[in-house]
Amino acid sequence: MEYLNIKVLDEDGQEKPLRDLVLGRWTVLYFYPKDNTPGCTTEGKEFTELLPEFEKLGVQVIGVSRDSPKSHRRFKEKHGIKVRLISDPGAELHKALGAWGKKKSYGREYEGAIRSTFILNPEGKIVWKKIKVRAKGHAAQVLEEVKRLINDDREDNTVIP
Repeated sequence: MEYLNIKVLDEDGQEKPLRDLVLGRWTVLYFYPKDNTPGCTTEGKEFTELLPEFEKLGVQVIGVSRDSPKSHRRFKEKHGIKVRLISDPGAELHKALGAWGKKKSYGREYEGAIRSTFILNPEGKIVWKKIKVRAKGHAAQVLEEVKRLINDDREDNTVIP
């Protein structure tokens, strides 16, 4: 789980290893290409709308892009986004988790962020992932998956006399 050692920038611009942000609680880590673009705004707003339900389950939601902390602050203020946003300016975390690769747009091929989501358990282990997701409706799908995973985890840890 080397990805836990990768350093990212938190919302205050402080460099921290991912482990400092995710260990000890369930985490939804969603990667998106760019602040203030239509799909990314839709995804951020949908996760924000469902944030109270994630929080009731003890789950934090963190969005990741290459944008700067300053860009993230403006994005959050402009669109009322409440989820935590972190910066991976060199795309190191993107690449380590498979959220970076070849893309095509208008016949042009280039490398960039691939919209992807990962669910990490409290030990930081990836227990679910989806690469190349569609923004619209995705947050609700992730919430259902989180509920299933947490329920399965509780059943696995049930002590039977």
